[in-house]
Amino acid sequence: METSERRKQLAFSLLFGLCFPCCLAQTTTTAPTRDTPTPSSQARIKVRLAGYPRKHNEGRVELFYRGEWGTICDDDFSLANANVLCRQLGFVSATGWTHSAKYGKGQGKIWLDNVLCNGGEKSIDSCKSRGWGNSDCTHDEDAGVICKDERIPGFVDSNIIDAQVDEFKVEEVRLRPVVGTTRKKMPITEGVVEVKHRNGWAHICDLGWTVQNTRVICGMLGFPHERKVNKNFYKLYLERQKNHILVHSVSCTGTEVHLAACPLEYAKPNSTSSCLGGMPAVVSCMPGPLFLQNSSLKKKVKVSANVRLKGGSRVGEGRVEVLRDRDWGTVCDDRWNLQSASVVCRELGFGTAKEALTGARMGQGIGPIHMNEVKCVGHERSIWTCPYKNITAEDCQHTEDAAVRCNVPYMGLENSIRITGGRTRYEGRVELLIPDSNGTQGWGLICGETWTTKEASVACRQLGLGYANQGLQETWYWDSSNVTQMVLSGVRCTGEEMSLSQCQHHKTVSCQKSAAKFAAGVICSETASDLVLNAPLVQETVYIEDRPLHMLYCAAEEDCLSKSAAKANWPYGHRRLLRFSSEIRNIGRADFKPKAGRHSWVWHACHGHYHSMDVFTHYDLLNANGTRVAEGHKASFCLEDTDCQGGVSKRYECANFGDQGITVGCWDLYRHDIDCQWIDITDVKPGNYIFQVVINPNYEVAESDFSNNAMKCNCKYDGHRIWLHNCHLGGALSEEAERLFEKYPGQLNNKVS
Repeated sequence: METSERRKQLAFSLLFGLCFPCCLAQTTTTAPTRDTPTPSSQARIKVRLAGYPRKHNEGRVELFYRGEWGTICDDDFSLANANVLCRQLGFVSATGWTHSAKYGKGQGKIWLDNVLCNGGEKSIDSCKSRGWGNSDCTHDEDAGVICKDERIPGFVDSNIIDAQVDEFKVEEVRLRPVVGTTRKKMPITEGVVEVKHRNGWAHICDLGWTVQNTRVICGMLGFPHERKVNKNFYKLYLERQKNHILVHSVSCTGTEVHLAACPLEYAKPNSTSSCLGGMPAVVSCMPGPLFLQNSSLKKKVKVSANVRLKGGSRVGEGRVEVLRDRDWGTVCDDRWNLQSASVVCRELGFGTAKEALTGARMGQGIGPIHMNEVKCVGHERSIWTCPYKNITAEDCQHTEDAAVRCNVPYMGLENSIRITGGRTRYEGRVELLIPDSNGTQGWGLICGETWTTKEASVACRQLGLGYANQGLQETWYWDSSNVTQMVLSGVRCTGEEMSLSQCQHHKTVSCQKSAAKFAAGVICSETASDLVLNAPLVQETVYIEDRPLHMLYCAAEEDCLSKSAAKANWPYGHRRLLRFSSEIRNIGRADFKPKAGRHSWVWHACHGHYHSMDVFTHYDLLNANGTRVAEGHKASFCLEDTDCQGGVSKRYECANFGDQGITVGCWDLYRHDIDCQWIDITDVKPGNYIFQVVINPNYEVAESDFSNNAMKCNCKYDGHRIWLHNCHLGGALSEEAERLFEKYPGQLNNKVS
């Protein structure tokens, strides 16, 4: 049938060509350009999402071309490419894309490389590239997409073909404890391994089970290490149970981040002897120090002192920072993948990496960038033992800082807290589930009297809702709950706790304003700002000025002089001022905006401007024991974008009562020659001191990291001149370097050498 049809078509074509040669010439196709990967009309492109672990709207991109499935290299990949692919798959758009084989390495061909779409193409084969099958990549560079979970209306031809089309997929794994005393303890560290199957749970046969398999299971459940388990105990228990074996054998190498990445052999349907001579697999894991209940064990289990995570809102996530030569620095995201991220997670006491994040997704770091192109296998004990490249200034910028989200043990902390009455799930009155004197559990309120951004940040973390945008001491406008009892007061948190139960609080409730409208509330946010001071600029611009009193009336009105100025013989005489410039950058992921709205800003007629924050920065001169010998402060009379890094536009300008704030990637410059940009040192004796600047000292505005808000310098004052040395931000130096800073020559005896 097909042969006869082809003959008819060929005959018709010859006849048509003889009769209408001009028409035939007009319809002749031209060869596609080298950089446009146009396939033949018979080779229809199909797209599917594959890999692990993932949701239905994300995954590794695979293309079906010339009878074979293959992948796309992540070189030059962009959101525009992802938008084209997601629409091709029937989704309305893309929300992101991934690189470095986040969803696992594909197999077979790498069909496309250096793909460049403008975003409007109907198919990926309409975009420019190196051509089909022309690539210099490996499957370590397979690209993936994250599509918005919304289908295109009327989209019929579902182009999604799951790589794992059978029913045997391992996505969720848990440990089921069998010992009564361990069932209520969190986290669950030991038990029978169970995998989600259909609407229930199934088991894995332990025949040939290895420590590498246990390592992978523990890692994906948030534990850095594995422990030996008493199999004899479990064997007696499991022999009396009805077991459903789904997986017959597992062969992990120990470097995998998920069980689904290991070679698995599934049991045959209706087989009764799929685990003959064996039993369901049982594992025991060792939690990191944060999750250990035994205080004596906490001291024995140590985590790396040379690696840390900064800027994350949740436990086990953040920008990766490493310590070298007493200086903390970041890691460039070139070739950053799950294996390298997992090494970082494990050495910090977490499990394997859930995500390896690029493009400063947890905010930009400061200082040096120590590592680039890190290539861990997954067995390494520290990222420092992995191959990597030293970098130059041309290689990387802080916009490329690598970050991680680690698997952490499930603690169930979110079950004992809720927020009610808000307009969105990110805001509301905080309510805790606490047992009463009768042992029954009920929701109570928290007294708002001592409630600040720090306490709110812990509440948002416990809720899994990111950072605290605001901590509210009154919530009368969210009065939608029938809960009226105050069960907690005097809450004081450092801001680093995992739950409010770890914070200090009154033993018995003591709340002066005990009405429900004075209960604590929060507004949470997935992103936050992060302000840092340009320390070198402070050190370079410092000087002393003797300023006449008749030029300081406005400064005195704004309380920018020391107390002794009130006793001076105005307008005669002068004040000695330590002056400097300060450049405050926002390196976070959200704009820094004053807590108060413009309707409550205070007008200062003397200087002719509004104050949006009463205290934006503190300036202090401290002696060796930390006592202030002189101080100053800066009200935020004008928070604006003085300048921005390349590609970022200014958004805030003070002129004409404009909006105040600092955009992400921009900075606000307070020059040395403006009022109150000083410390009044008129009464200070010559000596060695510590000069300190603290931004946002009262934590009025939420930030992803408050530890870098303070800057310290060694200060030498001989009575005529002043010098600053070793200016650095909080957390920028190692503990040893910080101790040496405190022992600066002459610091302890306060004498000038």
